[in-house]
Amino acid sequence: MQDALLRIAAFADGDDGGNPAGVFIADAHPGEKNMRRIAAEVGYSETAFAMPQGGAWRVRYFSPASEVPFCGHATIALGAALARVHGNGVFPLILNEAEITVEGRSGDAGLWAALQSPPTHSTPLSPEQLSETLALFGYAEGELYPGIAAARIHGGGDHFVLCLDSRERLAAMRYDLDAGRVLMRREGLITIMLAWAEHERLFHTRNPFASGGVYEDPATGAATAAFAGYLRDIGWPHRGSIDVVQGEDMGMRSRLHAEITREAGSSIRVSGHARMIEE
Repeated sequence: MQDALLRIAAFADGDDGGNPAGVFIADAHPGEKNMRRIAAEVGYSETAFAMPQGGAWRVRYFSPASEVPFCGHATIALGAALARVHGNGVFPLILNEAEITVEGRSGDAGLWAALQSPPTHSTPLSPEQLSETLALFGYAEGELYPGIAAARIHGGGDHFVLCLDSRERLAAMRYDLDAGRVLMRREGLITIMLAWAEHERLFHTRNPFASGGVYEDPATGAATAAFAGYLRDIGWPHRGSIDVVQGEDMGMRSRLHAEITREAGSSIRVSGHARMIEE
């Protein structure tokens, strides 16, 4: 197999938007030092490195600053890339801490992929965690939406989630990158998700990714999976699925769809379209 480095925007909104990811497919991973170097040179929030292992693909994810256990948008990009190279299908993936699948399709309708996340779970934030996270963004507790409590959510990696009471507060998000990095790394977080519910099945989100050296992620499949699992945990009336609009305030509008089963802790299916950035 010839080594291939592709650049693909996952969760695209038609021919625009989406979150750019690098996808490196080879017979063998190029070594951790080289994977870190390649991810930094690509410069996207994540690059997925995939090699065949038995009947599956062994996958590792690197941001410009760190390795992460799971990345949703890079998995969608990988699914699209595998469909282009190997044809449409469902591809088993072996991650550092889980085994999942990604379905990829390539055809006249363009590129599309759907991942099955690792198991999901959630826990409430402590008063101290909530206070520090609110202070990072300059929000007050009274500006939170009372129907969805702040929580630590997990769907392959840990995230905090804060639900705000207005779209305007979400658009006004600001924080100090260095302070965010300290908080997220200390708490073992991939991102902090800020969300606003337009209605029961449509959410607008923003995801600071300071732990990876990125101010904001335009589409975050792992956090969307974790959030969908959390909504199931609290009995939110999702009626089987939610849609998420992310990246709009960055000028990189992205669309994510999450299918939610009834079984507590079970995997979430997150899907979206993808587009090639360059060969």
